[in-house]
Amino acid sequence: MIELKLANQYIKINKGELVSYIVDGVEYIHQKGNPGWQNSDTEMFPIIGPTKDADYKVWTPKGVAIQDQHGLLRELTYKLISNSTDSVVFQKKYIANTKISNSKHPEKSSVNELFWPYDFQFQKTFKLKKEGLEVMFKITAEEGMPFMLGYHPAFKTESSATQIKISDAKNISILDVKNAGSNAYYVPNKSAVTLLNKSEIKIKIEGFNDFMLWTEVDTMVCIEPITFYPKKVTSDKLFQGFINIGKESKEYKVFFKPNTSI
Repeated sequence: MIELKLANQYIKINKGELVSYIVDGVEYIHQKGNPGWQNSDTEMFPIIGPTKDADYKVWTPKGVAIQDQHGLLRELTYKLISNSTDSVVFQKKYIANTKISNSKHPEKSSVNELFWPYDFQFQKTFKLKKEGLEVMFKITAEEGMPFMLGYHPAFKTESSATQIKISDAKNISILDVKNAGSNAYYVPNKSAVTLLNKSEIKIKIEGFNDFMLWTEVDTMVCIEPITFYPKKVTSDKLFQGFINIGKESKEYKVFFKPNTSI
């Protein structure tokens, strides 16, 4: 467990997973073991969305890959790269076509191994700043590798009365999110949304295009920055949502800004 502090902010990270973010004594992150979801954060990479209806096959320029829902990155283990008083860097590496055991098999999936036909390196950085917490993702791979990226953090909510501010003119309720079901509530073309509890937190993004919101309970909600909303296409057409790596690495940022209206 790694703990970082800056002024009134405090975070705990367990093997690359953000398990606590406390500001002025207020815990913003959903706690593992509480109703709703078994994690507190994770990533969706190199694909977002379900693949079962496509027999777990995803088309790439290098041929068909076998991927379960939300990709194979979450099946890999983070390695600690660096750690300072206010920041920490983790990394996962993958070698093309390496078979990875699927933790969803056999209870939730019929496919026992996953693979991707490209090498990649995936870094996740947490950095505490005066205005809040920055989470950055850096993707390095061979030129032309296709991918999608989604970040999947879960936040505490206080009741079904909790609201999510989508714009100055629109708030949605936890019930709205629950009613969207497994498709998630799609929030397109927004650079920020704000979770409105007694203590607010704004989630602001760079590089991502949209958000998905998901929950099955009143006491938490996942606010997920995404590069592509998978329900725009059928499972066999997920490749239509790919971004391609160029000669340079790609970076994506998420900012948690508590009690702010900027």
